[in-house]
Amino acid sequence: MQRIYQTLLSDHFARNRQMAFLSGPRQVGKTTLAQQALPGAAFFSYDNPSAAHAIAAGPDRVAELAGLADPLHARNGVLFDELHKFPRWKSFLKGFFDVHGDGLPVAVTGSARLDVYKRGGDSLMGRYFPYRIHPLTVGELAGTAIDLETEFRPPQPVPAGALGALLQYGGFPEPFLKGERRFWNRWKRLRLERLFFEDLRDLSRVQDLRGLRTLAELLAPRVGSGLNMADLAADLSVSPDTVKTWLGILESVYWCFPVRPWFRNVASSIRKQPKYYLWDWSLAPEGGPRAENLVASHLLKAVHWWTDTGLGDYSLHYLRTKQGQEVDFLVAKDNVPFLLAECKTSPRATLSPALLRFQALFSVPYAFQVALDAPASELDPHTLRNRPSLISAADFFKVLP
Repeated sequence: MQRIYQTLLSDHFARNRQMAFLSGPRQVGKTTLAQQALPGAAFFSYDNPSAAHAIAAGPDRVAELAGLADPLHARNGVLFDELHKFPRWKSFLKGFFDVHGDGLPVAVTGSARLDVYKRGGDSLMGRYFPYRIHPLTVGELAGTAIDLETEFRPPQPVPAGALGALLQYGGFPEPFLKGERRFWNRWKRLRLERLFFEDLRDLSRVQDLRGLRTLAELLAPRVGSGLNMADLAADLSVSPDTVKTWLGILESVYWCFPVRPWFRNVASSIRKQPKYYLWDWSLAPEGGPRAENLVASHLLKAVHWWTDTGLGDYSLHYLRTKQGQEVDFLVAKDNVPFLLAECKTSPRATLSPALLRFQALFSVPYAFQVALDAPASELDPHTLRNRPSLISAADFFKVLP
């Protein structure tokens, strides 16, 4: 199926000399996207023993096997899959790119975070652009036409049943397209086993993988709630520091993501307690928690897309004061509030007082109360700038990446 990332990657290779780093959860479609963006590219998967031996032998051996001496092969590019599993992958890529990367399209995929860009002194700085690949969302199902110069997409009709199918099966392409409960149950179980007893065994030094998996299971009923590290530590019979370490590992393999409080210029705001959500929202409890996770996932995808495409520096937060005033989500652009979203399962006739208060306090351009059960319409959320509004989830999601 077509995805919006194909437009993004085509634009990347047309405009930039840098490598494209594609990271995201296992089975979200990264390798397929890279192969579609670079048809005919030489393919080296570190999960393949022969490719792993070539990578270990060094950049020149890979260049030889890729036939880069032939200009035709060089134009097709090179794709490295799951390269982060190679212990010296950063130094390998630096050597490969510096010698062979002039005019050569290179894509690198990984199911753990390729987040070397967070450390300014890293040797790969300036040699790549990162792109975070997300599960399917309503906007993608409505259409793949997208403008890389603006935040919001032109609204397209939402396919019938799309939102309900996403809530039931999640946004990972294979179970969503299959649309069968039995298949989803089997797919989910096998993905869990491979993640916790293969990937994490190879990528982390954690000895207690069963404890790590138990923590992952404990997150589902806590979706959307502030995590109490001491309570989790007691449940797991480990220290709070161990819980924090394990949460970082689960984040690194795209099992969960934190949403931290926004507290700038908010009196009596909660400052420290993050809320956690799952990349696969279909694992969250049905009803309110899963609906809220779905909204969080759509907003995180938008935040990553807008940042990765160069529109600005975006981040996702929530607002809560010690007096109990709360808005589920705040999107900041360049450290200034840009969008507020309050999540409701059913339509309400009146807007949340907290949504109205914080929209006025920060002069937030966009503020929406999003109802999951409200029907889709022809409403364009982009026209509601500076007008806090009730909106259906389908109408809100359809203009997001």
